[in-house]
Amino acid sequence: MKYIGMPLGMWALFAGSFRRQLTVVFGYDAAAAKEIMKRAKPQYRKLIAKLPAFEKADRFQMNIVNCAMLGAFICSMPERPDVERLTVYYADAMMTKPMKWFCRKSGKKKFTETDIAGMQATAALKAADRNPYSWNMEYYAYPDGSGYEARFTQCGICTLMKELGLYDLTPALCHLDYTMAEAGETADFVREYTLASGGPYCDCGYRRKTR
Repeated sequence: MKYIGMPLGMWALFAGSFRRQLTVVFGYDAAAAKEIMKRAKPQYRKLIAKLPAFEKADRFQMNIVNCAMLGAFICSMPERPDVERLTVYYADAMMTKPMKWFCRKSGKKKFTETDIAGMQATAALKAADRNPYSWNMEYYAYPDGSGYEARFTQCGICTLMKELGLYDLTPALCHLDYTMAEAGETADFVREYTLASGGPYCDCGYRRKTR
């Protein structure tokens, strides 16, 4: 994957937030946080370079780029974080004002014909059959019309986190699904399983919020 483009843009958007939350969540002083960020940037570029190019129709490139950024910061920390604090760190680092705006904008499109058609197209693509850092999913509409479930049987984040020796920390990334759905304001996120916790699949359920 080329660094120039989305990966560079994501670093520009989020690296400062990732650095600030090192102090807020983990208690590193400003000098230590700056040093961690300095180490993380070349790590991030190295990880991006090893990833294959994503197909144009693959909607999950941003997910793996975010995972690479978090992995680079973890690998640059002097101490390995625990999953509980990492969950808070990742959510707070990602949920910047622009990201909250993006979630609200996406939330307004939730359950529209365009949204559902996009989910069905993603299910048909099965991108992980050709790219181990992407995702395969199935789409299920709820019979009562209250929403739908995206059920993932292959996960690019799991692949990359295993390669980094960080697989036990993967639930910290999984939890962001709840945070982003809440920020979207139109759907309640429901889940029973994740691959990272040993489940048969990752279920991402979205139910319309009732007023």
